[in-house]
Amino acid sequence: MSANLSFKNPLVIIALISIGAIALIASTQTVPSRGITSDIPTTESPSVRGNRRNLDNNFIANAVERTGPAVVRIDSSRTIDSSDGDFSRRVARGTGSGFIISASGLILTNAHVVDGADRVTVTLKNGRRIAGRVLGEDRSMDVAVVRVREGNLPTVSIGNSDRLRPGEWAIAIGSPLGLDNSVTVGIISGTGRSGRSLGAGGTQTASFIQTDAAINPGNSGGPLLNQRGQVIGMNTAIIQGAQGLGFAIPINEAERIANGLIDGRGN
Repeated sequence: MSANLSFKNPLVIIALISIGAIALIASTQTVPSRGITSDIPTTESPSVRGNRRNLDNNFIANAVERTGPAVVRIDSSRTIDSSDGDFSRRVARGTGSGFIISASGLILTNAHVVDGADRVTVTLKNGRRIAGRVLGEDRSMDVAVVRVREGNLPTVSIGNSDRLRPGEWAIAIGSPLGLDNSVTVGIISGTGRSGRSLGAGGTQTASFIQTDAAINPGNSGGPLLNQRGQVIGMNTAIIQGAQGLGFAIPINEAERIANGLIDGRGN
């Protein structure tokens, strides 16, 4: 028995040593070596760096900074004779928005913002107020041109509304409820919306851009921008009682009408 015991003990010891060695190797492989990995510099792929730059570069803010100085508030007033036969008069006032298309003082806005106005006042982004006059208006298409006697004014950059696709970014700037240079953002929800389908009365032949960017009273006549800050439309209407249903006149159409008004060919 003693011989057998003395013979087996070395095997037991060898087996234990072997198990210990395996455990040591396993522990070396599974425990991370923080000291080594922390000294290795990490690098980002070009795509990751590009995405990080895009996150740091707010295209909405950039677009607003480029175009905002050329967006104005338009206050209009007109005197209305009473229909009661008492020869009294009252003054109707309205507020809308517009954008400068010429450094010499030409401003594009909606016709309903200045329709029948006796007095028009344009307020620049810096707060300066300038008297304006209606150069021409097309009521059927809801487009008007206002002129101010001023030079070296900031102007907008005009985009191409014929190339719009649903899903593209849309940025609206204007003076909703008198809150100057308010910015809202959404997407182009649709293009080619007919005036007849929207119940737009005299603008049956018009084709509108649909957007879910918030548009409120006072936004009328203000610009709808793409992500590069170019004007692609002129905000003009909302559907009462609905949410996220705003409409803008495509800038290609508005610019064509404005050119006719400036040349004296408008209605």
